[in-house]
Amino acid sequence: MRVRRLTELPLLMLAALLVLPVVAVFASWLQWDAASAQILREMASTVLPGYAATSLVLCVGVGAGVALVGTGGAAAVTLFDFPGRRVFEWALLLPLAMPAYVVAYAYTDFLQFGGPLQTMLRSRFGLEGRVFPEIRNAWGAAWVFVFSLYPYVYLLARTALSERAAHLMEAARLLGAPLARRIVRVAVPLARPAVAAGVALALMETLADFGVASYFGIQTFSTGIYKAWLSMDNRIAAAQLATLLLVVVAVLLAVESGAQRRLRFVAGKDRASSVEKQPVRLHGAAAALAFGLCIFPILMGFVLPVVFMLRPLAADWSVLPWDRFVGWALNSLRLGAISAVLAVAIALLLAYSLRRAPDPLTRGVVRLASLGYAVPGAVIVVGLLLPVGWLQQALPQSGAGYWVTATIAGIVWAYLVRFVSVALQSMQSGYARIPASLDDSARMLGAGGAGLLARVHWPLLKRSAAAAGLLVFVDVMKELPATLVLRPFNSDTLAVVAYQLARDERLGEAALPSLALVLVGLIPVVLLSRTLRSASPRA
Repeated sequence: MRVRRLTELPLLMLAALLVLPVVAVFASWLQWDAASAQILREMASTVLPGYAATSLVLCVGVGAGVALVGTGGAAAVTLFDFPGRRVFEWALLLPLAMPAYVVAYAYTDFLQFGGPLQTMLRSRFGLEGRVFPEIRNAWGAAWVFVFSLYPYVYLLARTALSERAAHLMEAARLLGAPLARRIVRVAVPLARPAVAAGVALALMETLADFGVASYFGIQTFSTGIYKAWLSMDNRIAAAQLATLLLVVVAVLLAVESGAQRRLRFVAGKDRASSVEKQPVRLHGAAAALAFGLCIFPILMGFVLPVVFMLRPLAADWSVLPWDRFVGWALNSLRLGAISAVLAVAIALLLAYSLRRAPDPLTRGVVRLASLGYAVPGAVIVVGLLLPVGWLQQALPQSGAGYWVTATIAGIVWAYLVRFVSVALQSMQSGYARIPASLDDSARMLGAGGAGLLARVHWPLLKRSAAAAGLLVFVDVMKELPATLVLRPFNSDTLAVVAYQLARDERLGEAALPSLALVLVGLIPVVLLSRTLRSASPRA
């Protein structure tokens, strides 16, 4: 029994490491007193209605937009055949490489009052004043989020439709149902759980965003948390706002989990013949409509933002901060590499522990670790700094504040809390492909414990570990909220510098680090598209 407790100790320590920010946010309510109640009443009468209204507008606009764009693209490339369909299957994933705040910088630079488009129109047609409405508002942010996040819906809806829809729609056609009825009565119900899960993921990303909301000057819970902590120096208000945001995210996470369970129930192995799975061939106006339905989100979410950012690079290379770019890139690479290695190591330990002893404690720790990606960066920042502040008050000589805020320890900790779940999913997928009989055979030959992991599991998990490390590395490179607050002095990353330059209206200089982030983001998109193409049947 004592040996078992010793083996459980690392798991309990990992659980404490990964869950502490969330626990600290809720524990802040234990300090409830008259001052806390007064702060909450003041926020309820001033800023909370605005935060709630703006968040509601964003959720409604983004939810409806990603559902329409993502489902439309998935239905077009899955159910129909038209010129360019094979290209659109992977090209519709390209906006995943674009951080939403980079898309916001690009559109603002091109469409603002002093941007090239409005300047050209005023000069050409003799116009005065503003030609287009200001993009930096809630609906402009919704536009940015829709074309940055619709691939979440596209991926899940495409998977759901490709597994069963073609076969069932062919059966409906043989029963005499017209095309419109087959789509409404067969394809849409099959895709509904996938669409719900994708919309929930997109809304969680929207609520967790800080870069777009801060740059556009709109009041959301994430920007309110930073304002309460950094501008007002009010930890209690920041913790209360973080709690409210976490509750909303928890509701969305429950919706997403329920939709995923329904999706697993609906989806099944399709053994239909290749003839039955042939998509409907479109011609003329119908083919042009499907082509436009697919190319429009690619243009809005990837092609045009990249072109807008390339414009200042092509106009004047001398204004770009080439001398400092190398330092920013090295800082990003260093943080990404360290976080990726640690995240993969923790994920491997968790996955192996679950494989070796799937008891309630291990399952609980793994489940808690898998929820980290849903926690917004702003909540993680508050959840890390609150206990540090408490510790500093209790033990002023501990130096906890120094290690968390003046070294990379704090920022790497925040990355692990948020991104271990990404590595864990990949490692669990790798373990699912290793039959349990291999473990039994290895134990019969005398390999157990660390030997089993090193000599049997690890050679079979190298590809999964590489994929997990790559995904964590890219996510760390693009992470903005936690990096902005917890980075050490003189350790600016590409994401932080792009945000700061854009905030200072130096959008031309912000193009260089922004494009570097896009290039890094393309790596997992390329790998994902190759995986989907190899897994999909050839029509």
